[in-house]
Amino acid sequence: MQVRPCVLASVEGGTLQADGGMLFAGLHRLTRSARYVTSVCTGSMLLAAAGLVTGRRAACHLAWRDALRAFGASPDAARVVRDGNIITGGGVTASIDMALTDLAEIAGREHAEAVQLAIEYAPAPPFDSGSPERAPAAVRAAALRRSDALRPQREQAVRQAAAALRKWTE
Repeated sequence: MQVRPCVLASVEGGTLQADGGMLFAGLHRLTRSARYVTSVCTGSMLLAAAGLVTGRRAACHLAWRDALRAFGASPDAARVVRDGNIITGGGVTASIDMALTDLAEIAGREHAEAVQLAIEYAPAPPFDSGSPERAPAAVRAAALRRSDALRPQREQAVRQAAAALRKWTE
């Protein structure tokens, strides 16, 4: 399949599965000519597994954020992180923030602000628990307990993907 050069290549979040060279080669092929490479939520783990954020800062869903280190990336808790031409968003709700950031880069701030107005994006969550740093201790502890139940599966997926990346880059 022939892919024309693009302005923006975006990787959505999902489950990290190490299918080795096919994943890595595909992501490298698709992102090689992109002016911007973006991801949101766990999409940065896929970029990391392909070696695309090695030595860079990246945002990611809080349950996976620290796992970016296994691929040589620096986890950043910000909602949107730009490091060179890589723009990553944190949890899924950061997708609109990241999209507006991308749009401002491509079409200018005024256009991005017009889109923000058109979609009436003026977040006002009913609670101030949207990040571990802001959530009350009891809420944070309950969320982390639920997340920790899946930790062994996440860690196994990271180990497999990191091993596949090492094999692919040898």
